Amino acid sequence: MRPTVKDVAALAQVSPKTVSNVLTGVVRVAPETRSRVEHAIGELGYVPNLAARGLRSGRSGMIALVVPELRTPFSAELTHEFVELAHERGLGVQIEQSWGDPHRTSELVTAARRHLVDGVVMNPVTVQESTVLRSEDRAGVPIVVLGEVLQEDLDQVWVDSVEAARAMTRLLIGLGHRRIAVVGAPGGGLDTATGRLRLDGYLAALGESGLARDPSLERPCTSWTPAGAAHAVRRMLADGVRPDAVFCFTDSMAIGALSALREAGLLVPQDVSVAGFDDIADGEFASPPLTTVHFDKRAYAAAALDRLIARIEGSEVPASRVTVPAEVRLRASVRDRR
Repeated sequence: MRPTVKDVAALAQVSPKTVSNVLTGVVRVAPETRSRVEHAIGELGYVPNLAARGLRSGRSGMIALVVPELRTPFSAELTHEFVELAHERGLGVQIEQSWGDPHRTSELVTAARRHLVDGVVMNPVTVQESTVLRSEDRAGVPIVVLGEVLQEDLDQVWVDSVEAARAMTRLLIGLGHRRIAVVGAPGGGLDTATGRLRLDGYLAALGESGLARDPSLERPCTSWTPAGAAHAVRRMLADGVRPDAVFCFTDSMAIGALSALREAGLLVPQDVSVAGFDDIADGEFASPPLTTVHFDKRAYAAAALDRLIARIEGSEVPASRVTVPAEVRLRASVRDRR
């Protein structure tokens, strides 16, 4: 006979409600008690009946995570943290990618309205994509937004890209760099909220330091990938523009910039310093290791998941924005030019 929640509770010497709390992860359970319940589940070979649970509660036990593009290292690292944290809370995760496409995002919201998932965490990258998140289109679907596209009536988790980009640019200026190029600026068919805010931070730091803006140093990419950045840097050099530092708006782009500069016979950091953003694992092991903007991706994912669970549970507190702290990490890809 298939073991039940009552069987698990009896073996673990707890109530069935405590077993349920361990399975859902919504209510905190003391580590020692959780350990007893998990041991009992393993010993009995208990498998939760998610379908029956869903019929009783009106929930599926599944949530969706929507990222722009799964193949980027940042999305992969964020997805890893999110899935692990959801698993700890007894939730399954449906993973989707939007490619920044409003129609695709709309389809995902529609799926949530059909109760295929209990809530959605999504990372829109353009204002157009975020329009499908209007209250009349969501129809009560719990949604938490990641990133820089402002959605005032939804909970949001972000890194302050203006301040983080300003801090990185200040660092480069403080180390004696004067011609600082940025890769990922708006334009070239790709206009993202993230790119606009990071450009704003860069320009603010230039203004504070009395450095004139030079549009030839602001380089767009057709894609925020190593290939897209390498193409942008090659074109910049072909145009006769020679920076003494390149600040890329992601680490993935910075890795592409390293490749393009190496192809051109320029040494990093002896000839040109290179910096990125996001502190992906590969960046620390690039050659040379990347200077970058670091933030805690696990805390970023946890903040989003906590807000989503609260909304699924019926929280009606006003929508809020959680800012995850960021800091610059100086590594060997940047030199002191003073």
